Amino acid sequence: MKTIKLIYVMAFMFIIASCSKTDEADVSFKEADVTTESKIDRANDDISDIVENQEMATYSNSISGREITTTSTTFTNCATITRVPAFGTALTPGTQVTKTIDFGTSNCALDNGNTVRGKIIISFIFQPSATSHTITYTFDNFYHNDIKFAGTKTFTRVMTTNAAGFVRPVVTMNMDMTITFPNGDVFTRVGTRTREIVEGYTTPSWTDNIYQITGNWVTTRPNGTTRTATITTPLKIRLSCIAQQKPVTVKGVISFVSGTNTASIDYGNGDCDNAAVLTINGVSSTINIGN
Repeated sequence: MKTIKLIYVMAFMFIIASCSKTDEADVSFKEADVTTESKIDRANDDISDIVENQEMATYSNSISGREITTTSTTFTNCATITRVPAFGTALTPGTQVTKTIDFGTSNCALDNGNTVRGKIIISFIFQPSATSHTITYTFDNFYHNDIKFAGTKTFTRVMTTNAAGFVRPVVTMNMDMTITFPNGDVFTRVGTRTREIVEGYTTPSWTDNIYQITGNWVTTRPNGTTRTATITTPLKIRLSCIAQQKPVTVKGVISFVSGTNTASIDYGNGDCDNAAVLTINGVSSTINIGN
């Protein structure tokens, strides 16, 4: 009888210990995690911009279109771009197009200061009369700020008209990424991130562009725990902040759930600054999110 009781006691203690370890892992959201999340977000935005830029360049000039520097926030002269069918070949509707953007094997600075190396390969069907375009893209030894991205993704660009009659592209990025940081930590992220330009699309300069971003995703961390993120207040991206060496995310809220714990990042009131408010389980503090 004593043996049976001892077994029950040991089993109960094991369950309590397991729960404590899970809670401890869940509580691990702190300022360092904000930095990790923002680095992945920054890369996703740059990748989305590069892919959109190269797909739209094909429609701007189907024979020799390589880039649209006046509207790109990121494009750089470091890249070598090749295409199948080859540049110089006229495209007809229905043609399968594959473009390889090769940034080389050494870090190459984008216009916004971030660095990349490796290749992004995009593929799509040339349909100039369509209002919706789907692009598949994959990475070949691709790094963004020395963080490696791997996997094959899809990207959808839809030209839409808002209530004010403003026509602009709405881009939805379907994320299914494996991300390896320089220290060897591996993260995976699955979800969607939708970006629409709300100001500046019709001007020749990209510096006055303002974007709105919505979406949700799940990030799995190196220890196996997961964090669900939802943009609960649309993010506002102001590209003019680049000139001030400030982060371009200036407004909006991302909310996180990890086990029984909650957190949020509030990016502020729209000013170009480094401050954000991090709230973990109801306790708030002002943090510096860096460039």
